[in-house]
Amino acid sequence: MFNDDDDDNNNNNKILNTQTNSKCRLCQQFDETIDHIISACPMLAKEQYIQRHDTVCAQLHFNIRKETAVQVDKKHSYEHVPKSVETTQGGKVTVLWKRTVQTDRTIPNNKPDIHHNEKETCLLIDVAISGDINVIKKEAEKILKYKNLTM
Repeated sequence: MFNDDDDDNNNNNKILNTQTNSKCRLCQQFDETIDHIISACPMLAKEQYIQRHDTVCAQLHFNIRKETAVQVDKKHSYEHVPKSVETTQGGKVTVLWKRTVQTDRTIPNNKPDIHHNEKETCLLIDVAISGDINVIKKEAEKILKYKNLTM
């Protein structure tokens, strides 16, 4: 992606007072800042951000299964490939992966990353990976997104 010997152009301009191009080397549209590279570059959004999101979700899924006694088929989380529906031996806990939540009415946003059912409790997990600057905004978006599923 970037060469190790390349310096951060935007930081060079601000700290060293140089006149290098501060635009992102990938998209050439926005200043190359840490926040831009981590969560806002349109060139990285196509694949890398989605892959990072799915890797984090798979790790969460693996950990939830271990904690709730749903049988874990792999020893290491990095080998884990989530299945659509998994249930404990006694059927007390069900963990769903990227499944639509069944409702009695049409709700536009009802497909969380992970859906954990235990007894009469349902926990919806929808992961957002964002830069520090957007954490509060993303949290509010996720809460609003699933508001219609609350009881």
